[in-house]
Amino acid sequence: MVIGTLQEVNLDTAIMAKLWKKIKCGKFNEVHSMLIYKENLLVFEAYFEGHEYQWDAPDYHGSFVQWNQDTAHPIMSCTKSFISACIGIAIEKGFIANAQQSIFDYLPDYQNFKKDGKEHITIEHLLTMTSGLAWDEWGAPHGTSANDIDRIYSDCSTDPIKCVLEKELQSTPGEEFTYNGGGTIVLGEILKTASGMDVAEFSKNYLFRKLGIDSTSWYQFENGAFATDGSLNLRSRDMLKFGITYLNKGSWQGEKIVSEDWVIRSSKIYGNNKRINIPGEDSGRNGYGHSWWTSEFSHRGRQLKAFRAGGWGGQSIMVFPDLDMVIVFTGGNYATNSKLFKIVKKFVLPAAL
Repeated sequence: MVIGTLQEVNLDTAIMAKLWKKIKCGKFNEVHSMLIYKENLLVFEAYFEGHEYQWDAPDYHGSFVQWNQDTAHPIMSCTKSFISACIGIAIEKGFIANAQQSIFDYLPDYQNFKKDGKEHITIEHLLTMTSGLAWDEWGAPHGTSANDIDRIYSDCSTDPIKCVLEKELQSTPGEEFTYNGGGTIVLGEILKTASGMDVAEFSKNYLFRKLGIDSTSWYQFENGAFATDGSLNLRSRDMLKFGITYLNKGSWQGEKIVSEDWVIRSSKIYGNNKRINIPGEDSGRNGYGHSWWTSEFSHRGRQLKAFRAGGWGGQSIMVFPDLDMVIVFTGGNYATNSKLFKIVKKFVLPAAL
């Protein structure tokens, strides 16, 4: 990755200096890192103090540390976008025929759930959060069994796949958006059955190694399934590499990693997945594709489209094709709102345009 300067890509240095000071002073709650890649150069990289993530601590805040370039950070639901990339690669490599296949083609141990309309759930439905399965991940507080994703970790760790598939079908697959991290965990099992490799091995062989990412960690359930909904830990620069790959239509340093078609599918709103408000964010209304969020920014009369991987607490990989730019954030805003869109709207876009 080539290091450059703000001046080389015409980013206003005074505005960016002001932003750095505001982040350092906590004006945007806890931002742990911010990186900007523009026009083939890493031109902004800043790390700040903040709390490590700790599930059983007040506000989920553990030790107070100085984050740095070598520190792996929980990327939470940004993990889902990495799993989407792995599914796209598996299709490209022939492990999976296509995203329209029934999920039960790759779940031999769960055929008893292939009934009552669930047989129509496809891989694409899991990727786009439109499986139709009843699921409450946003409406119920964390730390309670009413929150379905927390229940997987507390009550269903011996078989999280069953925990997802036993849910009732509340709508026709493909029609309604319901945020469902459990569906992404099922995708991890599908990937394992299709390729003969677990998620850690597959992602290492076909994604991370090719991107020069040599340090990753995952959480596994008691039965060995991987928590593909949000347990991946990565360094900020490694998150940036992934974003650059999608900015470059699936290529990293001249090598095709993910097909261009899959990048297009990922960054395009699926069906009725529009006008979605995400709890804990200032992102407004969003669209959702193949496990990537979509947004539009308005600046000085210009509409700018972006797509991004997003995670609880202020983790984000924002891709701006129109500006040839990727922005990465990590943060610790688990019990407070993240203000990443305010940063982009009030500082980055005015600095760039």
